Amino acid sequence: MKTYFNFGRAVAALAVTVILATQPAGATEYVKMSTLGPGSSPNLVMTTFATIVNQKSGGAIEVQVNATGAATKHAVEAAEGKIDLYMYSPLVHSFMTQKKAMYAKVENAPELAKKLRALFSFPIGLYHIAVFADSGINSFQDLKGKKVFLGPPAGAATRIMIDLVTALTGYKEDKDYEAVKLGWGAAEQAFQDGQIDVYMNPTNAPSPVFTQVALTRKVRFLGIPEDQLKAPAVEALYKRPGGALGVLPKGTYGKNQVNDSDVTTIRSIVGIGAGEHVSADVVYKMVKTFWENVAAESKGTPWLRNVKREDALEQMNVKLHPGAARYYREVGMKIPEKLL
Repeated sequence: MKTYFNFGRAVAALAVTVILATQPAGATEYVKMSTLGPGSSPNLVMTTFATIVNQKSGGAIEVQVNATGAATKHAVEAAEGKIDLYMYSPLVHSFMTQKKAMYAKVENAPELAKKLRALFSFPIGLYHIAVFADSGINSFQDLKGKKVFLGPPAGAATRIMIDLVTALTGYKEDKDYEAVKLGWGAAEQAFQDGQIDVYMNPTNAPSPVFTQVALTRKVRFLGIPEDQLKAPAVEALYKRPGGALGVLPKGTYGKNQVNDSDVTTIRSIVGIGAGEHVSADVVYKMVKTFWENVAAESKGTPWLRNVKREDALEQMNVKLHPGAARYYREVGMKIPEKLL
């Protein structure tokens, strides 16, 4: 039986993993996954995926999760076979295939992109753009001179938010406002501590992050004004690969959410991908185990209900892994030819 990235106990202890100590030696396939840091929606979905696979695969597979680094780097590492699973983004994959943006100086980026495969898509969620109700910030125009967290440095979500602020206001980062450079978890804490004025996070609603914030403070979520939805620069953001418009309903976070109407914002679709080197049998078992058990897990986890098998191929622009394709065929899903 082939083993993926079995680095031993020292590395396993550093991973977010469920150890099935009762399994006989050599009976487990080890799979290494990299995802975004705690506090991000992909982290929640992907660690839940790992937990379900680890608990329900009967000891056949153990997913070891590393929750550090950027998705752009993880894609390269998966293509090179250094890790097995990663978070794919349709926008990032488009950049990679065209050798643009963060991959402009990566000479073999298009060749690396051809070595990546997809397991399923899921909504990264709505872009929550939060301020405290007593901050005096009521619109994007009020961001001038403020400390604004747009996302971690070099991240795709950060680029989208920078472009959204510019499209709506003309403001430039670190000129008209201070773009705070932190990771997801550190930024969440800094916002709660009052060290930054605006905290942006693409996450499924109701998000545990904002539910926690709204327990003790009144919050307002900024949205895209209706009269700016058709502006070319704004439209380009929600019509990009993996993009769409979404609505954050008023009252989502209880009485401490002060919005008196629903908030229009951007939403994004991402997914779990794999390097082409990962065994089709291993991928088939993981995908099957996840989809057969996620419904039970979502009963006590409201945000997880947004992750649905019928949407597994939504906005996918990464070729489907043969192991995943095998499962979707078994359950009667039609797979577009372009994904095969």
